[in-house]
Amino acid sequence: MKIGVPKEIKNNENRVGMTPAGVFELIKNNHTVYVQKTAGLGSGFFDEDYEKVGATLLDTIEEVYASADMIVKVKEPIAVEYDLIKPHHIVFTYFHFASSEPLTRAMLNSKAVCIAYETVEDEDGLLPLLTPMSEVAGRMAIQQGAKYLEKPIKGRGVLLGGVPGVPPGKVLVLGAGTVGIQAAKMAAGLGAHVTIMDINMKQLRYVNDVMPNHVVTEFSSEFNIRNRIKDHDLIVGGVLIKGAKAPKLITKDMLKEMRPGTVIVDVAVDQGGCIETTKATTHEDPTYIIDDVVHYCVANMPGAVPYTSTLALTNVTLPYVLRLANQGWEVACAKDKSLRKGLNIVKGKIVYEEIAHAFNWSVDAMA
Repeated sequence: MKIGVPKEIKNNENRVGMTPAGVFELIKNNHTVYVQKTAGLGSGFFDEDYEKVGATLLDTIEEVYASADMIVKVKEPIAVEYDLIKPHHIVFTYFHFASSEPLTRAMLNSKAVCIAYETVEDEDGLLPLLTPMSEVAGRMAIQQGAKYLEKPIKGRGVLLGGVPGVPPGKVLVLGAGTVGIQAAKMAAGLGAHVTIMDINMKQLRYVNDVMPNHVVTEFSSEFNIRNRIKDHDLIVGGVLIKGAKAPKLITKDMLKEMRPGTVIVDVAVDQGGCIETTKATTHEDPTYIIDDVVHYCVANMPGAVPYTSTLALTNVTLPYVLRLANQGWEVACAKDKSLRKGLNIVKGKIVYEEIAHAFNWSVDAMA
């Protein structure tokens, strides 16, 4: 199979869809890999690194799409890429269709096969291709939140860990999944007082067992959330519903109950965000303020640490890329239930029902 690895062109997206080590494995399996020049530079991988393992370097993104049967990338295609995607293409990437109707319509019109990293699901119901980026984003949420709590950036002026004689800051984490647990772990490591909320009691029991005593669990309800936001300094939104829009756990009117300078980091922004006032931002302009509450809603947080993120992503995507390349998408998805769950759009039809539900589309849009 001919596999294309284009350079990511989303704002400040420095990750790349495949490391040189991943390309090496594909070529070892007799596939041809086309890599756009400088595609790996932002992640610390040079053109020579790809050439040494046998990749063919191409000058432009147009050449990569035109040469390849399968496109392996990181983020969803943006508008300038839509027309480059043709019916013969398999596109394997993070799509997050439920948060973008224009993207969904464009991929339906392309008649391509769209396989989303974020909905590949193993037999335990876990999301193996989303997990490493959720781990990165969860940890970064505290790193970024701690920075934006500083007064020069309009935060409350709170040091999360406190100092002797001064209480630590308070962190509220919504969701006890991968993002939430990693955020709680980082916040606890800084010495902050952490409250983590979820509706899954099994997860809360797990958190209670593995976290230190200054991480407390609480059942998630509107009443409890309204109580906690009044005195917490940093709020992390880490709620995920597979393939669907995130629920709005904090509404606009609730911002007035927060103290001025409170910081919200909405990691669920890729799926529409779990805060009503969330709108996607970029690393170039990461924050905005509503009702004196600082919002950090960068849609590709792991893109800020591309070396770590790219290695972590290729570790988990490569086995699936190999299956698709070795067997073709139809056979690979027929044999592998996990990969089959990743099918979102096939030849102009939606095959993942949560996408249609996100836009209130009828079943006619589905295969």
